[in-house]
Amino acid sequence: MELLRGILKAAVEGGASDVHIKQGTPVVVRINRQLISVDAPAPTEAWLNNILEKMVPPHARKRLDEDREVDFSYFAPGIGRFRTNVFQQRGTWAVAMRYVKTQVPSFEELGLLPVLKDIALSPRGIVLVAGTTGSGKSTTLAAMLEQINATSKKHIITLEDPIEFVFEDNQSVIEQREIGLDSVSFQSGLKHVLRQDPDIIMVGEMRDSISFVAAMQAADTGHLVLSTLHTQNAAQSVGRILDFFKPDEREQVRRQLGSTLKAVVCQRMITTVNGGVTPALEILINTPTVRKMMEENRLEKLGAAIETGRDDGMQNFNQALYDLVKERKITEKEALLKASNPQALEMMFKGIFLDEGRRILS
Repeated sequence: MELLRGILKAAVEGGASDVHIKQGTPVVVRINRQLISVDAPAPTEAWLNNILEKMVPPHARKRLDEDREVDFSYFAPGIGRFRTNVFQQRGTWAVAMRYVKTQVPSFEELGLLPVLKDIALSPRGIVLVAGTTGSGKSTTLAAMLEQINATSKKHIITLEDPIEFVFEDNQSVIEQREIGLDSVSFQSGLKHVLRQDPDIIMVGEMRDSISFVAAMQAADTGHLVLSTLHTQNAAQSVGRILDFFKPDEREQVRRQLGSTLKAVVCQRMITTVNGGVTPALEILINTPTVRKMMEENRLEKLGAAIETGRDDGMQNFNQALYDLVKERKITEKEALLKASNPQALEMMFKGIFLDEGRRILS
C-alpha cells in the first residue's frame, strides 16, 4: 500500500484529476486533461490483487465478484478521497480513481454564473445538471448544495453511488447515503426518502424511469430535487428523459415534467488561455413559454427558447462561449472547437448576430 500512497500523494500534489492503474503498464495520471505516465514500477498481478483486497470495502466485494466491476469511495489518510471504479480488461484488474477535493469549490472558483445560485435556492421542482462524462457535473452540483448549506436552514438528503464530496452541516442538516452501503439501490432509497422529512433531495444520477417518477412525485409534493443527467445540451435533456419511458407513457410524463421541472444546466469544460479549464454553461429555465412548449410537445423549439431567453437567465452554448471569449478567458479557436454551431459563432465574432431563435419561435 505504500507504493499506492506514494502514487496518489504525487498525483494530488501535481494537480492530477484522475489516476489509472492496470497490470503491466506504467501508472497514468490526468493533469489538465492530458495523460502523463508516472515514474513508478509497473503494477503486477500480485500487487494489484493485494491493493484491491485492502481497498475494496466489504459492502462492495460481493458486487465485484458478481459483476466484475464496482464503484466505491476510497479515502487515503493524509491525501484525500477518491471516487474509485475497479473493473476488468483482458481478464485482469484495472482501477480508475478520480480525486475528489475535500473543500467544495465556490461558484467563483468554478466560474459558475450567479443565476445558478438562484436556481439552487428554488423552493421546489427538479433541477438537472447535465453534460458528458468528465464535464464537471458532480462538482457543480456540490457547489449548488454548498450554497444551500451556507444560506438556508434545510434538511438535505443525498443518494450517491459513491459519495464524492463530504459535506459538513452549516445552516442546513445534511445526511449522505451511499448506494450499497446505506441503501440497497437508488430505487429503494428514493422509495423511502420522503418518509425521512427532507426539504431537498440530491440523487447522484438519474438512470431510469423509476428514478424520474420518484423525482416528479417528490417535486409535486413541494420538494427540491437535484440530480445529474448524461446529455449533450439542455434542449435535448427533456427528450432524453422521455426516452426512459415507454411510448404510451410519454405524454403524461411530458405534461408532468412541464409542471415539475425547474431548470436544466448543461456544461462543457473549455481549456482557458492560461492552461486551466472553465465551464461553458447552457441554461434552460422552465418559464411559462418553455412549459407550454413541453405541454404541447414542441420540444424542437426549446433551443430557440433558450437562445431568446437571456432576460430570464437562459443562454445557449454559443452565447456562453462568446461571453468567455469577450472576457478573454478562452481563445476564439477553442470556442469554435467546442461550439454547437461554429458557423453562427464565427459570425458573432465578426459582429453579425442572427436572430435565429426569434424567427423560429415566430
